[in-house]
Amino acid sequence: MSLVKFRKSPLENLLAPDFLDFNANSLLNDRVWLKKMNEPALNIKEKKDEFEIELAAPGFSKKDFEVTIDNGCLNISAKKEISKEEKEEDYTRKEFSYNAFERSLQLPENVADEKIKAKYDNGILKFSLAKKEESKKMKPKVIEIS
Repeated sequence: MSLVKFRKSPLENLLAPDFLDFNANSLLNDRVWLKKMNEPALNIKEKKDEFEIELAAPGFSKKDFEVTIDNGCLNISAKKEISKEEKEEDYTRKEFSYNAFERSLQLPENVADEKIKAKYDNGILKFSLAKKEESKKMKPKVIEIS
């Protein structure tokens, strides 16, 4: 079972031969496209005993993240607000920024929820998702007919 379903990129629609009316402004106003632009990059590796996920989220700190598992879904969200105010005699300067994202990944059934580990280091949020031990297949039982 795959970890993430493949989804067509919005850019692929631009390359289709029947797409003739391209307008860059309409692309920038498309909510789906804007949401995708704000999603951090994600790498997923499947190994023998685990899945490894790396999510690029530079500029955040550990406390900015919220990670939950709900109905077989790994939900990752982060938000960060920064505000700075400078007051002088003849002016006031106030700056602020806000950055947030959400990502959700449907986990395969063979992931052991209780063994998921996460670590944030140098702008990369890394997950280790241990696989459940496969249940041994029992040999079929032969029932004699009397």
